[in-house]
Amino acid sequence: MCCHFKGGAPWEAGWVKVREQGSQDLTQQQQTHTRRNRFKANRVYIHPFQLFAADNVVCETLQAKPSKPLETVPVSPLDTEVLTPDSRDQSELEAQRQNVTERTGVLAVMLNTLGLRMYKALSSKEQSTNTLLSPLNTYGSLVTFNLGASKKTAKTFQDLLGLSSATDRIDCVSLVDGHKVLKTLQSIISLVDDGPKDEITRQVWAFTRRDVQLSGDFVQGTQDFSDTSFIRSLDFSKPQEDKLLVNEFVEKTSDGKVKSVFKELNSSSDLLFVTSFNFQGSWRTAFQPERTTLQEFQVDETTTVMAPLMTHTGQFRYLNDEMRRCTVVKLCLSKRSYMLLVLPHEGTKLHDIESQLLKNVMSDWHESLQEGLLELSLPKFSLSSDNDLHDLLANMDPEVEAQLLGSQAEFSKLSDTKPFTVDKVVNKVLFEMSEEGAEPQDKIEEAGIPLKLTINRPFFFSVIEGDSNAILMLGKITNPTL
Repeated sequence: MCCHFKGGAPWEAGWVKVREQGSQDLTQQQQTHTRRNRFKANRVYIHPFQLFAADNVVCETLQAKPSKPLETVPVSPLDTEVLTPDSRDQSELEAQRQNVTERTGVLAVMLNTLGLRMYKALSSKEQSTNTLLSPLNTYGSLVTFNLGASKKTAKTFQDLLGLSSATDRIDCVSLVDGHKVLKTLQSIISLVDDGPKDEITRQVWAFTRRDVQLSGDFVQGTQDFSDTSFIRSLDFSKPQEDKLLVNEFVEKTSDGKVKSVFKELNSSSDLLFVTSFNFQGSWRTAFQPERTTLQEFQVDETTTVMAPLMTHTGQFRYLNDEMRRCTVVKLCLSKRSYMLLVLPHEGTKLHDIESQLLKNVMSDWHESLQEGLLELSLPKFSLSSDNDLHDLLANMDPEVEAQLLGSQAEFSKLSDTKPFTVDKVVNKVLFEMSEEGAEPQDKIEEAGIPLKLTINRPFFFSVIEGDSNAILMLGKITNPTL
């Protein structure tokens, strides 16, 4: 049985209102999440900050200097023949694999909130192209950089991430423990990997200027949220040659999945950062290969392509939303994860549906699904994307990007080099679904004729981990042949 999506409805306030309104909205969402889950445990609502606060936390003055010197570690030189990942404590990794806790559910609401907001900005910019974003991976990247931020920049990070303390004054900040956040994200991923065939693999690469040392906190953060990590140093004095070296190294260590990740480098770079988030899934119930046929897919008013469409007849949970003019279908993946697929009605643009995603519609959809007999035809597709975090933030608000990663950002806790800038942050996301399934095709014994639903025009989808309700993927397909 697939899991249920209960939380994750985002706020609509602009980022500048996060402190005034965003915290209140998140509190209301968490209270709703708690009420809906009383059957799991009789819990009293706890503010998100309290779950992730650093030990002995106090509101620290923004301009106060650190009480202890920065602990740094040396970085190995880049060598494209030495592909060994950074060493790590395996017992620490095993300890991160856990069942649903209050932290996972609370964190899921926050990453869903930010992820839906980022996706809306990204999709508006890419209205006519296939789009893919991993809210979970993007959130993890931001938390990792928060580990190296000055108090002033960390305050802005925590506001955006929904991790601010409700009691802080404007001139001080109470810091969260970023490692707790990253390990909770790891726990959410471990829930997915517990399924029959679904698997998520994460890799991190960081390239810094030669002779620069990085903070041990930041290095540990790259390991908290990855299966393998690679931190290397290079000269940066020959941008064209260095670009080839870095791209070659990333391609080799990703088994060829991440290629040409950097288009250009800058000789003044201090740090390049890359993550790879690869979701390889299987449908809970197999499609029948003999029923896969080439059919027309209407890309837009003037363009049609021939695409292979898989077909399965069986019991599905679905909804015909007349008010929003779309059809929603739930497709089970592993034991815990599932896909919500949203097809606009004829004559309705996909963008009009996506523009509503900052409301409570996803949870409303899931709660309104009803079971029925469908003959579902769905394009075979896989997606990959290279999302520049600078651009993702700038899409929402240029001031957000400037304060978090750009000209106004301060990373005094990231390196012993001052000033230290973050030049490139790329999130590589790959989504692959097998035509096979973990279980055999249902035997159709129901009386009556199935409703036929053919996904033959642009559609939106989300992949959700059902126990925590965390959104793993958000995407749209405008042309399945690309």
